[in-house]
Amino acid sequence: MQPVKIITTVKKMQEHSDLMIHQGKSIALIPTMGFLHEGHLSLMQEGSRHADHLVVSIFVNPTQFGQGEDLEAYPKDFNRDMDLCKKKGVDVIFKPDAPELYPENFQTYIALEKLPNHLCGLSRPVHFKGVATIVTKLFNIVKPDIAIFGQKDFQQLAVIKQMVSDLHMTVKVIGAPIIREADGLAMSSRNTCLSPEKRPAALSLFESLNNAKQLIKNGVTDSNIITKKARDIVKFHGDTEIDYISICDPETLEDVQNIKKPVLMAMAVKVGKTRLIDNMLLSP
Repeated sequence: MQPVKIITTVKKMQEHSDLMIHQGKSIALIPTMGFLHEGHLSLMQEGSRHADHLVVSIFVNPTQFGQGEDLEAYPKDFNRDMDLCKKKGVDVIFKPDAPELYPENFQTYIALEKLPNHLCGLSRPVHFKGVATIVTKLFNIVKPDIAIFGQKDFQQLAVIKQMVSDLHMTVKVIGAPIIREADGLAMSSRNTCLSPEKRPAALSLFESLNNAKQLIKNGVTDSNIITKKARDIVKFHGDTEIDYISICDPETLEDVQNIKKPVLMAMAVKVGKTRLIDNMLLSP
């Protein structure tokens, strides 16, 4: 098992990437906020398939958290993260601190006009500006050929693909499938915040998506009928607060009322104090 190189400054990361590029090596970047799980490891595996040199960034990005969100409570365990990265053959962990990426007098942000106005962006108005900004910074610092993102954060993936296209960035963005736990719960660093008694409520998201899949298979095309049933499933478990349940166009994220072609069903639900998201592509 090879040692993993830890880089904490922008200058050293750029110098390292320049060296790799000079040596003719392609670079894959896996941006994470740490507290890694099997979902992240699957992204690393995908990155290894596409490039010679694998970089994982670990940075809990403050600009994508709004007031009252769980920035301070976000779980961290760097030693465990480092061990997992070693096992997956990661070459570099880029682990800057906040002042390194957002120095005093920082004032430049990336904001998209349309995609953030749906789904998570409605209740988290600053989130995607923060995501687009940090990803742009990471692309400029790490200089990857490939960047891998999970499809669990479908809106984030859509935002990044749009940004890369709009700004003529050369990095290739790849979306990797959702990795689920044995009972179907979409893997998330936040799952560790769920107590055993909250587990059935958390599973109501996946249950709702599977129910929607079955309804569409049975010929139901009215989105309102499908989302109402999903709300009933989630509310049945109690101690849940629905942020949104949406059936939308996978490219524009705009609501679809009558399902005639493949759609995205996406949802965000608070189970206790833990905010969970999940989604599924559905075809009539």
